Amino acid sequence: MKDLFGKAILDFQTNNSPQDLITETNISEADEMRVDYLFRSFNEMPKLEKKALQLCKGKVLDVGCGAGSHSLYLQEKGFEVTAIDISENAIKACKLRGLNDVRVQNILDLENESFDTILLLMNGTGIFRTLLATSNYLQKLKSLLNPNGQILIDSSDIIYMFDEDADGSYLVPADGYYGELTFTISYKNETEESFPWLYLDYNTLQNAAQSNGLECELIIDGEHFDYLARLTL
Repeated sequence: MKDLFGKAILDFQTNNSPQDLITETNISEADEMRVDYLFRSFNEMPKLEKKALQLCKGKVLDVGCGAGSHSLYLQEKGFEVTAIDISENAIKACKLRGLNDVRVQNILDLENESFDTILLLMNGTGIFRTLLATSNYLQKLKSLLNPNGQILIDSSDIIYMFDEDADGSYLVPADGYYGELTFTISYKNETEESFPWLYLDYNTLQNAAQSNGLECELIIDGEHFDYLARLTL
């Protein structure tokens, strides 16, 4: 991978002529994403992310930390935070921002540690990639939880992106789950190899959680078909 998402983050952090990211999916046109949005303060975050941060307790793991804004807020509040991401460039930026425990790490490879809160924000289900792989990730997250721990995760029901039939049903693909998208990212005239990214509606997340021995609770609905959920043992 070219790590263009991380490159944009590092460029912004180091004032290296950052530009907007261009994101495109198999069901949507190219769209610009401002890199400075990844560096937002707590007050600039949507209510769903604020709520997740307010619910954090104990030792925290921030999965897919990106530019590290959630972890930075928690660290400043006195939490012990471990922030991980598969992007080397993003992790370099996090270190420059002053995060104490930040690592280039795939969640599936994390061993011999446990946490009171595991955060997966900004469509946290995305890292599951496919519906089929969801159980594998949930089992890994479950294994990293302390007995009274919690997983705080957000996603969106993207059914609204599909055309609606006269009878009110949606014209979704016949094969596979409609929340399985293919993403393509471009930055500074380079394009990343396309990758799978998963959006889960709440009922599907709840069913997946329960089949993997986790309780699932809807915490709050966001502004646009998004939601925050809490998974517990």
